[in-house]
Amino acid sequence: MTSATTAKDRRLGKGLAALLGTPVDADGNPIPESFDDNGENRSSIPSLELNVDEIEANPFQPRREFNPEEIASLAESLKNHQQLQPVLVRIVDGRYQLISGERRLRATIHAGLKTIRAEVREADDRLVAELAIIENLQRKDLNPVEKALSFKRYIEEHKCKQDDLARRLSIDRSTIANLMRLLELPQAILDQLTAKQITAGHARALLPIGDEEIQIRTANKIIEEKWSVRATENSVAQMLQAEEDEETGKKVVNATRQKRRTVSPQVEAMQNELRMVFGTKVEIKSSARNRGKITIHFSDSDEFERLRNMLAATAADNRPQLKLAG
Repeated sequence: MTSATTAKDRRLGKGLAALLGTPVDADGNPIPESFDDNGENRSSIPSLELNVDEIEANPFQPRREFNPEEIASLAESLKNHQQLQPVLVRIVDGRYQLISGERRLRATIHAGLKTIRAEVREADDRLVAELAIIENLQRKDLNPVEKALSFKRYIEEHKCKQDDLARRLSIDRSTIANLMRLLELPQAILDQLTAKQITAGHARALLPIGDEEIQIRTANKIIEEKWSVRATENSVAQMLQAEEDEETGKKVVNATRQKRRTVSPQVEAMQNELRMVFGTKVEIKSSARNRGKITIHFSDSDEFERLRNMLAATAADNRPQLKLAG
């Protein structure tokens, strides 16, 4: 790894300003950086007035929907006040390509303005993709599906692991893993999540259900009956338990057997938590001597591989051994 790459990696956790590439002039020549005694960057970064038609869209923009009312409000502000912050662009094949500031560019066009103030930066595709993700994450502009798709695209294009992306974006790997797992749900549920008819918590609660039709029916009930996330989790847990009883032929015939099947509230809470983590049925069985086992169920080879990858990613942690059961 070169020193330049290392320096770039260090910048990724220090806010949007630190993420941006080297400033360059209109011809693409780097502008030398200068620092004061406190390490503050005192470089003079000139801005340009570019025609809005000269700027190409950011191909790595993860955001698919822009609120028309927000764009209209920002357009009105731009007409009444001076543009406070320039958009950032880079030069690709002799043309200007947007790095950051798509809302401002859209609002400028909406306002009927012909030009926009911009700064030219030097940045490769990977840095631009990272910046696009972080800018939207920090401003909470992305819905959960857009976030998950942006993570998936980055990992596929740059052939890296979730751990690598988490490190470069300075966020928890679990955040990336939990969001990407949502993409396992049927498109109908992802559409409901995008439309804010259900929350990410509702969607995660549906993951342990192995049947897509049942997932969709349950999602529709969430919307129709206005279930909370906790109510959804409880309903899914009951559904999985009933499914297990049917598969194994278990039937509670008296109070003694019912008592034997009852688990403590603590164990039940942990089972539900692990079900949400792994997106499948999880059982915890313990004895009076505080010994027991955790069983994680899978329904096919694809789910087994997904679980294996999740467990491998946490293999360094000092956790109890988990048993996979078909």
